[in-house]
Amino acid sequence: MKSSSESSTNPITVVIADDHPVVREGLVSIFKSQSDIKVVAEATNGEDTLVMCDQHLPDVLLLDLRMPRKDGLQVMTELAARTVCGPGVIVMTTYDSEDDIHRSLKTGAKGYLVKDMAPQQIRESVRRVAAGEFVLSSNFAAKLAESIARPQLSKRERQVLKYLANGRSNKEIAQVLYISEHTAKAHVRAIMTKLNADSRAEVIAIATKHGLIKAVPG
Repeated sequence: MKSSSESSTNPITVVIADDHPVVREGLVSIFKSQSDIKVVAEATNGEDTLVMCDQHLPDVLLLDLRMPRKDGLQVMTELAARTVCGPGVIVMTTYDSEDDIHRSLKTGAKGYLVKDMAPQQIRESVRRVAAGEFVLSSNFAAKLAESIARPQLSKRERQVLKYLANGRSNKEIAQVLYISEHTAKAHVRAIMTKLNADSRAEVIAIATKHGLIKAVPG
């Protein structure tokens, strides 16, 4: 990360990592006319991305999530494990799943952007991340806010909720999931606590409202 004095004299160095040539060429062209941003290397897979980061010590890494020979999450995990201060990572993707967003941010990404953003927005995002800020496309920000507002259930709790919504008893849930009745009851209690519900009917109503289960037609 550059200080304000450094950024006024030295350009922000960038490594672009994407296995699609057209995407790389497009991103390179975005920065060609910028005196304060310099693309120092390109990588086509995860392993080469780590090598380029070691060689060039870039300020910012524009990283695709889906790449051969180590995906974007693996690259970020390895960069975070190193003792030297790594680049500010901006994930550039076409994927907008909540799981991808959460895992990327948890792994250390400083930005999460769509590949078809306007060139000026991408350039400004690189500048902001190089300055230590965090950037997120507006549609991703909305999706993230929505997921944070939604109660978070574990995978097993979501399974229990599905059968609970179908009217199954604790004993029936236990049988279909191959768990003890005591465990099934504990999961139901945990779901009720997380949804702040006092009854099974209220659990179903709240879960439906938050999109955790689908409403029954009619």
